[in-house]
Amino acid sequence: MISKEQFQHEIEGIIKNAIREDVGDGDHSSLACIPNDAHGKAKLLVKDEGILAGIEFAKQVFAYVDSKLEVEELMGDGSEVRYGDIAFYVSGRSQSILKSERLVLNAMQRMSAIASKTRSYVKLLEGTATKILDTRKTTPGIRALEKWAVKIGGGENHRFALFDMIMLKDNHIDFAGGITKAIAKTQRYLSESGRDLKIIVEARNLEEVGEILKSDGVYQILLDNFDYTETKKAVQLIGDRCLTESSGNINEETLRNYAECGVDYISAGALTHSVYNMDLSLKAV
Repeated sequence: MISKEQFQHEIEGIIKNAIREDVGDGDHSSLACIPNDAHGKAKLLVKDEGILAGIEFAKQVFAYVDSKLEVEELMGDGSEVRYGDIAFYVSGRSQSILKSERLVLNAMQRMSAIASKTRSYVKLLEGTATKILDTRKTTPGIRALEKWAVKIGGGENHRFALFDMIMLKDNHIDFAGGITKAIAKTQRYLSESGRDLKIIVEARNLEEVGEILKSDGVYQILLDNFDYTETKKAVQLIGDRCLTESSGNINEETLRNYAECGVDYISAGALTHSVYNMDLSLKAV
């Protein structure tokens, strides 16, 4: 997994690029009608219900735009919210508040939606030992925000990107000439390059699970599109030799059943690619 420093670097890059994209050479709507020295106050109003996410990100946005903006935080990341709640107040130069507004709202609406969906999945897994994982099926350019939201919702992050973990999926295996060759080549690559990366290998059936287990050094086996019976057999076959992960079109209706098969993790792209933004507004007070 990436370090806290790498993650923060991603967040800073998102803020810088988003402000560049939105503001360009100036917020001319505000510059045209609001004096430079005018001060104001606004509230973040919740117009929905779910799990709030993005407060800490919003504070970083405000600080980036104008270090003199002050945030009075009333609710924190991970809070359960309902219509009419006020998450925070922000005060300072009116132009700065308006310059920050859209990025704060865009990010918090999406992050809150992801956190809410994640929390619903986590609740479905209560009483089992299985944990929910996100995937790389994220919005290009804002992956760090979406994975942050999964954590706020109570889920766990899978690998961040291609560089922080090895995942040998079906195409890697087929291009490499089979499971055993793919694993051997990967271990040789890691040794020669001096990298210490965990190896996950995807299995498409029980025969492939058996072949994976013939190689040492595999951290986790991904059981892709297995049914319940196959999943139970795979978990028994693998035992404690490595961790297990179920994946492939798993939803709210099937999530619990897969967890009861005994897998360590369930990964779900739906946490980040199939959500509806939470309705939030930033209103002057």
